[in-house]
Amino acid sequence: MIPINRPWLGEEEKLEVMRVIEENALTSAASDGGRRVRDFESALGSYLGSKHVIAVNSGTAALHAALLAAGVGPGDDVLLPAFTFVATANAVVASGARPVFVDIKKSDYTIDSQDMKRKIGRRTKAVIPVHLYGHPCDAEIFEIAEKRSLAVIEDACQSLGSTFRGRQTGTLGMMGCFSTYASKVLTSGEGGAIATDDDRLAGKLKMIRNHGMVHGYDTRVLGLNLRLPEMSAAIAKVQMGKLGAMLDARRRNAELMSRLLSGVKGVALPAETADKKFNWYLYTVAFATAKAREAAKVALEKAGIGSAVYYDPPVHRTPFYRKAAPKTKLPATEWCAGRVLSLPVHPGVAQADVERTAATIAAL
Repeated sequence: MIPINRPWLGEEEKLEVMRVIEENALTSAASDGGRRVRDFESALGSYLGSKHVIAVNSGTAALHAALLAAGVGPGDDVLLPAFTFVATANAVVASGARPVFVDIKKSDYTIDSQDMKRKIGRRTKAVIPVHLYGHPCDAEIFEIAEKRSLAVIEDACQSLGSTFRGRQTGTLGMMGCFSTYASKVLTSGEGGAIATDDDRLAGKLKMIRNHGMVHGYDTRVLGLNLRLPEMSAAIAKVQMGKLGAMLDARRRNAELMSRLLSGVKGVALPAETADKKFNWYLYTVAFATAKAREAAKVALEKAGIGSAVYYDPPVHRTPFYRKAAPKTKLPATEWCAGRVLSLPVHPGVAQADVERTAATIAAL
């Protein structure tokens, strides 16, 4: 079976992990983190062009810490799409704020700026645009937020390496949140990071990830144990050196997939624009009907090809959020949830695998 995603790990990662074990330095409670945490933060900051990067132990932790650093809490509303992994909404709830779900555009699955405008209220404090599948959001979202004095916390967990007008996603707003989960373009197994150019926020984030402490047990703000262990940072540090090659491989596979599927009726393909360049974290197509999507999924499975639906149900239709926001209606979100299918284009996929995937879909 060709998996939908698989980390690209080698001897370099193994050797660096072994060095951590030999040094008996598995983690650090220092404010600045352990040596490999600092190395990873420095490498990621240089890649992004960001003044500060603060590593944490998951993408969820990154979102939660960013919300706390922005002062989001009880009584506040946060705008976000429901077409995302549930962590985006869970982080809002964990901060004490209320998630307000915004519809998306069918063209690229990111926030619809017009619906965003309609959802802004007197309690709205922040917006979390999600660069879903590695597709950058529209500039209008940031422009609206600036006019309405809303904090912008980017969910760039799926978009490391994607750019908007030449700038890396995750560096367009107040803070950008990344994930280094096992399936992402760069992995540490579990992990995440927050990027910001704001010195004050960076200092606060370092406290938040370490129980609010700076020196010893001097808790100054509410914080948690969100620290990234040295073993995870060791993997991420090595992966940074391979990031360019991994993104190039994804692009080659995605471009081949697009050429092979071009002209197939009833299948809408992802497409870059002059402003938006994708990291091709997920190659996601949309079928004309839900029935066609399910037929494709079954055919691919029979052919030994992994595919996945991200995300059905969308967050607002899950049991917990149905109760929390029972009257939410997001027609474009629900349309997409019933029709999208993601196909494998990760670095472990060979040209023959892409050809077999495309041929399976074209034969339906």
